[in-house]
Amino acid sequence: MERMIKAKSQFLKLWQRSAYSAKSKSYNNNQTIENQSVDTQEREHVSEHAPVQPPQDNVVENLPVQEQGAVLKQEHEHEIAMRECIEAGLFDPQWYRETYNVRFEDDFAVFSDYLTKSRFAPVNPSPAFDSETYLRENIDVFHHQISPLYHYIKNGKIEGRRHGPAITRWLPREILEPERIVSEAAKDLKIAVCLHIFYDDFIDRFAQALDAFPTQVDILLTLAKEEFTEKAREILGGHPKVNGIEIRIVPNRGRNFGPMLVEYSELLKNYDLFCHLHSKKSLFSGKEQTQWADYLTEYLLRDANIVSGVLNAFAEDKSLGLYYPTTFWMMPIWVNHVTMNVPFIREWERRLGLSHVPEFLSYPVGGMFWARPEALEGVVGESWEYDDFPAEPLPNDGSMLHALERVLGSLVEEKGYKQFFYYPTTGQFTTDKSYTTSSYRGSIDQHLPAIQAHACISFDVFDTLVRREYTIPDYAKLKLGKQLCEQGMVSSAKEFVKLRNQAEFELRKRANFQGDVVIDDIYQEIGLKLGISAEEADSLMRQEFELDLEMILPKNEMVELFNHLGSMGHKIWVISDSYYTREQVGLMLRKVGIAVPYRLLVSSTEQKRKDNGSMWAMVKQDLAQEGIDRHLHIGDNVVADAQRPGDIGLVTFHILHPMEKWQALGFPNVLKGEDALDEEQILKWGKLISQVGRNPFIGE
Repeated sequence: MERMIKAKSQFLKLWQRSAYSAKSKSYNNNQTIENQSVDTQEREHVSEHAPVQPPQDNVVENLPVQEQGAVLKQEHEHEIAMRECIEAGLFDPQWYRETYNVRFEDDFAVFSDYLTKSRFAPVNPSPAFDSETYLRENIDVFHHQISPLYHYIKNGKIEGRRHGPAITRWLPREILEPERIVSEAAKDLKIAVCLHIFYDDFIDRFAQALDAFPTQVDILLTLAKEEFTEKAREILGGHPKVNGIEIRIVPNRGRNFGPMLVEYSELLKNYDLFCHLHSKKSLFSGKEQTQWADYLTEYLLRDANIVSGVLNAFAEDKSLGLYYPTTFWMMPIWVNHVTMNVPFIREWERRLGLSHVPEFLSYPVGGMFWARPEALEGVVGESWEYDDFPAEPLPNDGSMLHALERVLGSLVEEKGYKQFFYYPTTGQFTTDKSYTTSSYRGSIDQHLPAIQAHACISFDVFDTLVRREYTIPDYAKLKLGKQLCEQGMVSSAKEFVKLRNQAEFELRKRANFQGDVVIDDIYQEIGLKLGISAEEADSLMRQEFELDLEMILPKNEMVELFNHLGSMGHKIWVISDSYYTREQVGLMLRKVGIAVPYRLLVSSTEQKRKDNGSMWAMVKQDLAQEGIDRHLHIGDNVVADAQRPGDIGLVTFHILHPMEKWQALGFPNVLKGEDALDEEQILKWGKLISQVGRNPFIGE
């Protein structure tokens, strides 16, 4: 009887974990090929056995009779499911305990823990079942927030849905092994939990997440509405784990960062650690999606096993400055990238005295984390006003707030601290940042079935199908500049590159940055600046193109993929943002061995660009007119080839740019800034980077 009471209590606690925020619209719309099955259309039918939302009481006996019946029925169904899974070899309670460091003695409590977490985290029930694969291939199950193994055993098996063994997608190095029972040193830490609440139901949700917290905390709360105050003071202020609570009513400015920094930046200096969480909701697939928020809350606040490890790690190692779980696994694979935020990041670099922030980087995606206040000095501890932050409405990406989120890791490291992470799949803490590009490991062959499932495949050109021998796009201009310098037409090769790029910029500016420019017009503009004839300017244009063409090489594996798809009857499009003409781009493609028919769209001809979305609007319209509903775009530029088309619902497959692969492999940070036009540096590093980046996958 005692065992049953404990099991029911644990079951209810796990079942009660309510979700609170969802992926932003930007992330929801940017689905990559890796988070879709061959059939990307969501199924109409989902299991009627999906768990119902239980009440918030912890004890069955305190529930109304009808609700008691629902809870007990659900528990009975889960008991039956657990036995079926064990008999089928799909659930191994002891393996789960050892892998995820859970301490439940009762197997049913272990199963309940899996059922809860597997709705939003890539945890596996045994080596025989891969939860992530099942959810990716059955996106309807993910959207309805059903545990993958539970769905499979109750409905998926009957429906003929597949499952496979657990996959090791990434194996962390540099493992941290803090104790999972909170230490005395950790108990002595002075802790603040900063909560920004825009929706009042989050008051209950955050309070429930604190129930098993291993120490006492102070709450630093910001509320969007004054009418939330009484409820917040009663529920959070009266929580047994809360020493004290500060409440501030704040304007809708600065998203989650603004309120915390304006109201509590100075106060945070009085704490050893603080945790920052916030509320956000969005609708997708017809219902509120909470998995991303559940994921962050689970591994930042709610799971006492994980939180104890976090606090112990901070207490034991003073060099640790920032913690968060690895990026939510259903995000686009390129989400750990600067994306549209480069100008804002450069401003933060200047403000915070940071060295160059890399294109791919580790940062707390979603803006929720644990930190030492001193590790974020320059952001925390400063005086802020709401006018320091941009007013709403803000774009889905590309603002100083999106950039601030991305520079936190770099700031911590600049100050001599380390970041550490929790990786749910293996149940390990680590300081290994290579998870940011781990999804790019493998080979084209692994992706070929999913690629071939699309009737029409489009490709980018530069750094996707073709590469430059020395990587740097401006090297042809630099070589031309050397020739002109020898002829006395310009003072130096670098000055010519500056003149050439300035002429291009001025043409774009005159056109109010609409459409695109063509290389012929750029050189007519240069001709005016150099005082030469139109014919001489045209000759210079042809020289630049010929110098560039001479250095164009194939990305062999990608060209082979292109020709294979074309020979198999797929419609093939090529889409490029380029000042080169359609004919010039076509010559480059012929040089690298493109041998099947294709449609070529070049921005200089179409007067539409990928990077601002205008080309993609046209492409989407053309696809609809041709009746093509299964299109995939492959390219290396995160914004132009992945984020922009994803924003309007096109399916994308992002591959690594050669420089990004070079950095992902841990090679030196070269050919940046002034070095990008230093011929000695280009000759030293450019060919190596180009060769390394020939194949866009890591590990090939």
